[in-house]
Amino acid sequence: MRCPNCNSKDIGKIGSHQFYCWGCFIELQVNGEKMSVYQVEEDGTLSSLDDLFFGDEMVQQELPQIHASS
Repeated sequence: MRCPNCNSKDIGKIGSHQFYCWGCFIELQVNGEKMSVYQVEEDGTLSSLDDLFFGDEMVQQELPQIHASS
């Protein structure tokens, strides 16, 4: 699995469907065929970055790689 932001392979699993990128410090959540990307703020809250990464439609080609390696 690679980070959709920085392309790093340094991804840690923090929950059953949650991952954290140590390269750029974002959190990824995968539920079925939907991926959400969040920035972790200084106070620990999450801010969605989905509009920056996916716009109206998610790129479906990246999801099989995530399921295969999670």
